[in-house]
Amino acid sequence: MTDLPLVAAPAQPDPTQPDQASAPLVTGRSRRVHRLSGRDKAVLGAMVAVPTLLQALLIWIPMLLSVGLSFTRWDGLDLSNIRSAGLTNYRYVTQDYPPFWPAVQHNVIWLLFLGVVATPLGLLLAVLLDQRIRGSRIYQSIFFTPVMLSLVLIGIIWQLMYQRNDGLVNHVLGTAGTPHAVDWFGNSSVNLWAALVAATWRHAGYIMVLYLAGLKGVDPSLKEAAAIDGASAPQAFFRVVFPAMRPINIVVVVITIIEALRAFDIVYVINRGTNGLELISALVIQNLVGEGQVIGVGSALAVLLLVISLVPIVFYLIRTFRKVDQ
Repeated sequence: MTDLPLVAAPAQPDPTQPDQASAPLVTGRSRRVHRLSGRDKAVLGAMVAVPTLLQALLIWIPMLLSVGLSFTRWDGLDLSNIRSAGLTNYRYVTQDYPPFWPAVQHNVIWLLFLGVVATPLGLLLAVLLDQRIRGSRIYQSIFFTPVMLSLVLIGIIWQLMYQRNDGLVNHVLGTAGTPHAVDWFGNSSVNLWAALVAATWRHAGYIMVLYLAGLKGVDPSLKEAAAIDGASAPQAFFRVVFPAMRPINIVVVVITIIEALRAFDIVYVINRGTNGLELISALVIQNLVGEGQVIGVGSALAVLLLVISLVPIVFYLIRTFRKVDQ
């Protein structure tokens, strides 16, 4: 007999039984479903209802009222004077209103100029500043400064620069104070292009910031793979980097179209959208505001501008997202 205590050998684990140590501890507390309290439901309801109400009051209801008023005659003074006009306002705008078709032409020119000149300029600035050159932060701030200014202020700034006798542009050209000085905003043959240069000054900075964000999000391995395949810098950008920024490209296209169609502030500051600067948005304000207001005609112009704005944007978005899904 030995004095050592008998120690039972540890039991071998049964492979058919689950591992107790690794099994999660399930308690009644973890099974409890946390339901929203009345206060939580009220907060969530307010978070949904307040933005929806503001959207309805500021956008949808005015839009529907504009559509309804476009089929009426009204002087804007007394609701009892509203009379049904059918399609008369639309026929008048498209057939008998002289500034309408020049305004449509100017809006198309505005869109093409922003799309062909201003947007590529912003893309070029973004590519150059993405090269980590010295002082890139300072350059970004300089080019983005016009974006932070209102279009009204930009119009005033460029009015000073385009002045016939004391403006910077004519001083640079050496024609200030001479009979050869160009009246940039007064001459109907050049004032549209002068206003487009002012609009480009702001639009290019906005596009630059968007593309800078897009370039930062491109996978560097794509550029490295293109370089290994022997692609030059322009080839790598247009065949690899630029297609990789498809979401940014969609945003830029939509913004460019919207900016071109809603252009108003600069031309209204210059000469209230007359004498070669007719735009649809300016015509809307001319008919809705002032002593000679014609609410029905102004509303019809606003509806036409809405339709013109929606058609290219919806078409482009549907086509783009359809390609992504395929």
